[in-house]
Amino acid sequence: MLRQHEIQVRVRYDDADPMGLLHHARFFVYFEMGRTEMLRASGGCYRQMEEEGILIVVAKAECRYRKPARYDDVLTIRTIVERVTAAKIEHRYEVFRDGERLADGRTTLAVVDRDGRLCRVPEWMHTSLGVS
Repeated sequence: MLRQHEIQVRVRYDDADPMGLLHHARFFVYFEMGRTEMLRASGGCYRQMEEEGILIVVAKAECRYRKPARYDDVLTIRTIVERVTAAKIEHRYEVFRDGERLADGRTTLAVVDRDGRLCRVPEWMHTSLGVS
């Protein structure tokens, strides 16, 4: 699994509020897009994990808004794996427009089974990150 990955997202009309600014809640959607594409680029697949009974849930999410993004802006979402423990994965996010930082975020993800019980992060994630 990669430790860092970037995607580009264009702010769509329906992502913006009536003032033409990216709605604050959409940043979390973009963070999820970054995590999903990072996993895909690392050879993983959420669908396959879910079929195997491994679910990844957000336990904590935060965002610091620095400057607004606007409708039709092209944003770079940088996703960084900060820490992997026995049962959780911590990510950090940086959102840029033309090199200017607009927001910073963090999430803590927990690995659970179908009954919601905490379980271990899959071994392949530990191995690919060089974490024992």
